[in-house]
Amino acid sequence: MNEEFVKSLYKSIIEENIELYKDLFETTNPTGITDEYFEEVLGLYQSLNKDHKEIFFKIIEQTMIDTVSNTLGIIDGSSTLIDSTLEPKLLLDSKNTEGELQDCFLEFIEKNELNK
Repeated sequence: MNEEFVKSLYKSIIEENIELYKDLFETTNPTGITDEYFEEVLGLYQSLNKDHKEIFFKIIEQTMIDTVSNTLGIIDGSSTLIDSTLEPKLLLDSKNTEGELQDCFLEFIEKNELNK
């Protein structure tokens, strides 16, 4: 059950969003952009060569992997929330995940060599 959950997290959060980012950066016309931050990032992206664009998306992917892993660590209790005494717990189909989500997620990433 934990394995199914982390695989779905990966597909839903990381795979899907990487494709959305790639599409956004490849198809956005810089004319008429009103968001100054996005205009700067798009300018940076467009200045990169093909190899550096691939690295750009690997950085985004690794950032998302790290963020999901850290979030799961907080839910598992292996990481703590700053300035909080709350103890989160996640149930999947009413069953305790037994504090193994972060490890399960990282094993999935490693097994599938997704963070090269």
